[in-house]
Amino acid sequence: MTSDVAMVDAHVHFWDPTRHYYPWLCDRPLIPFRYGDYSAICRPYLPADYLADARSHHVVKTVYLEAEWDPRDPIGEMNFIDSLRRDTGFPNVAIAQAWLDRDDVADVLERHAARNFVRGVRHKPRGSISAKDRGQTSMSDPRWRAGFARLRPLGLQFDLQTPWWHFGEAATLARDFPDTQIVLLHTGLPADRSAEGIAAWRAAMLSLAQCPNVAVKISGLGVPGAPWTAAGNRDIVLTTIDCFGIDRCMFASNFPVDSVCGDLDTIFAGYKTMTDAFSADERRKMFHDNAIRIYRIDD
Repeated sequence: MTSDVAMVDAHVHFWDPTRHYYPWLCDRPLIPFRYGDYSAICRPYLPADYLADARSHHVVKTVYLEAEWDPRDPIGEMNFIDSLRRDTGFPNVAIAQAWLDRDDVADVLERHAARNFVRGVRHKPRGSISAKDRGQTSMSDPRWRAGFARLRPLGLQFDLQTPWWHFGEAATLARDFPDTQIVLLHTGLPADRSAEGIAAWRAAMLSLAQCPNVAVKISGLGVPGAPWTAAGNRDIVLTTIDCFGIDRCMFASNFPVDSVCGDLDTIFAGYKTMTDAFSADERRKMFHDNAIRIYRIDD
């Protein structure tokens, strides 16, 4: 166990559905989810819970990702996160909720940018649910893109969650806004682990990696009905590093969401085992330095 490796967890969620409204956690029946039944995580998950899960690892800082809080009140989520920061010191920085195609986007983005711990936003683009029936996404919608154009002048970046079959549009977005930092989430969502599916995912990752303003989080690698294992995810992780390079890859837990597939010790220990062959400097970048730089954590 390499517990002495200082880590920045680049993607965590904290929530309390007993006090606040998250449609996907609070409403019944639960919505369909790529990991299957997630009822076990429909409970409070706060920094103390995370630190208990991560106790075997040297996590020094965390990046909070919006948790699909009540969409009517994106500012309220950052009020909650601000209170957690004051009470616990975690998270260090946050990616907030924003709806780039809504009428209130200018006001919401300006209010997010005014907080010294908010680094950017996430708005999952609408798209197709499979590679076979792919169509255009929000990333091609002029109204959505007009909202996206507001990010860089406010000093905000963008966390992009979209499946690999939409990476053509993602690359166009990245090229059209070359000064906006984009972070691809959850390793490009390689859910189809067939040889054909992995080959198509790899080609899409190689193409998107040609955009220098795109980095990637290695996270979200669960497979429905199967335990999370290093052996099962090794090729995905190493291929991602090969595509994007050492300086644009970050490791993240996606906890507590990925607890549906594996415990945090298994996931973090797996990342460390997979990267044993890399130099100490390379591992320090992927586990710590890249997230500090990309999310400007010490600013």
